[in-house]
Amino acid sequence: MATYIAVIDDEPDILELVSLHLKKANFEVKGFGDGASFLTSILRRVPDLIILDLMLPDIDGIDLLKDLKSDNRYSSVPIIILTAKNHESERILGLELGADDYVVKPFSPRELVARVKAVLRRMTREATKSPIRIEDKIYIDPESFTVEVNGSAIELTTVEFRILYLLASKMGRVFTRNEILDHLWGEEKAVVDRTVDVHILHLRHKLGSAGTIIKSIRGVGYKLE
Repeated sequence: MATYIAVIDDEPDILELVSLHLKKANFEVKGFGDGASFLTSILRRVPDLIILDLMLPDIDGIDLLKDLKSDNRYSSVPIIILTAKNHESERILGLELGADDYVVKPFSPRELVARVKAVLRRMTREATKSPIRIEDKIYIDPESFTVEVNGSAIELTTVEFRILYLLASKMGRVFTRNEILDHLWGEEKAVVDRTVDVHILHLRHKLGSAGTIIKSIRGVGYKLE
């Protein structure tokens, strides 16, 4: 079955252009001109990846991103933001809220397709890794992108999950903020160190009492201990 991608953008020309190039790359694509029609559709079928414009006619794209990433049914679905908003603060906010990539209009359709493939490859690589158990408290399963704390499932965004798995893969090793950013976005990263701190803050909160396992190394980065 082809990978299903939902594209949400209120500009018909953009929808047509993006859909055309994604279909040429053998993806199944469905376009939505507003947030409401997409939210109705996702109840019937959850996409494998979402391309989201921030300036929609009926709902703020950032609010839609927040809603998706806070809903345990959709929090692990990767999201690429495609928008004309190109201020650094807006890019940082989108990525801090859990977006997996941020593409600014005007854009190259071929580059967008390449980024879609890169995000999906990262998801596939994560899924082939082995589960990690930490002191019978935290269980991390990369195949299902799920985390359990003391036997109860918690919901993480894809970015939060990837940070946790990275730290857990080498217990006791300190990862610098730049190393974490490289792991998440590679050479495409367009964010600052503070983005990592925000994701760590969210992780600690979601892990509850087990969140103390994440240690801050002042001026350097983070480790699990």
